[in-house]
Amino acid sequence: MKKAFITGITGQDGSYLTELLLEKGYEVHGIIRRSSLFNTDRIDHLEDNKNLHTHWGDLTDSSNLHTLLSEICPDEIYNLGAQSHVAVSFQVPEYTGEGDAIGTIRLLNAVKDLKNKPKFYQASTSELFGGIPETAPQNEATPFYPKSPYGAAKLYGYWVTINYRESYNIFASNGILFNHESPRRGGTFVTKKIAKAVADIHSNTKDCLTLGNLDALRDWGHAKDYVQAMWLMLQYEKPLDLVIASGKTYSVRQFVEKAFNHVDIELEWSGSGIDEVGIDKKSGKKLVEVDSRYFRPAEVEHLHGDPSLAKEILGWSPTISFDNLVTEMVDHEVEQNKTHSKN
Repeated sequence: MKKAFITGITGQDGSYLTELLLEKGYEVHGIIRRSSLFNTDRIDHLEDNKNLHTHWGDLTDSSNLHTLLSEICPDEIYNLGAQSHVAVSFQVPEYTGEGDAIGTIRLLNAVKDLKNKPKFYQASTSELFGGIPETAPQNEATPFYPKSPYGAAKLYGYWVTINYRESYNIFASNGILFNHESPRRGGTFVTKKIAKAVADIHSNTKDCLTLGNLDALRDWGHAKDYVQAMWLMLQYEKPLDLVIASGKTYSVRQFVEKAFNHVDIELEWSGSGIDEVGIDKKSGKKLVEVDSRYFRPAEVEHLHGDPSLAKEILGWSPTISFDNLVTEMVDHEVEQNKTHSKN
């Protein structure tokens, strides 16, 4: 039985990856950070699976990582743990660097010291590219231009993964994943924020959705598809660095429109810039507004991935469309509201 070790197991990607690996017959180990609040809700439904094991741990504690890896002796490591909110990284840049950049080197150092070196997957990000419009669609050869502490920290993680691969003969791969969402997305991420607000407005428990840059373009896919790509990368005959994306791009505005349309609300837009508002065409009520507080200090305008190489090498293609992603996220929030109202 293969063993996998996952950092970030309680996150969106970690939970879907855990499900996938358990289905494939793996023994799965994951580290959980100590918290005064329960933070395992995304994997609680798996707690009775005898092949799932969780351990206290943190990417900021190298001795903990060394001990766990030497005891578990995993065949594969998936480094998904990170402070992954881009806007928040401007507020906590040192913390972001400590976990996302230095945390990666701590884990790689632990791998380096193992007699039988496991395969290593590094969760990289489209934020490395910085969304320069003239570079779209971005592929493996596109120059990097990170525009946030998060992007810069992940760039360190990307290059140190390659460095350790070449220096210590470690099977270490980078997955440059473009935006991937799901109902399990954290509440402060824009897609989750939109889906929840639309459901709340639909149930008359919220009046208005407040957002930042409506015209930012993103390449959105479903996290369930993208964890499949992570696994495939470690099954390939040699380590490699690949862009994982849908190959299609939509604006935040389009996501908002699609989400509202799903609950039979048609928006029309009025004004421009921070004065722009989205109005319910039927009732005339303001449902969307823009607030400058939600703009990043350095905006990433246009992320559009080219997954051609992943399709050619791994045979990977996304199976869940943008429309279905939005629908699933909104439906989940609507159902959550119904459940809460019954309670």
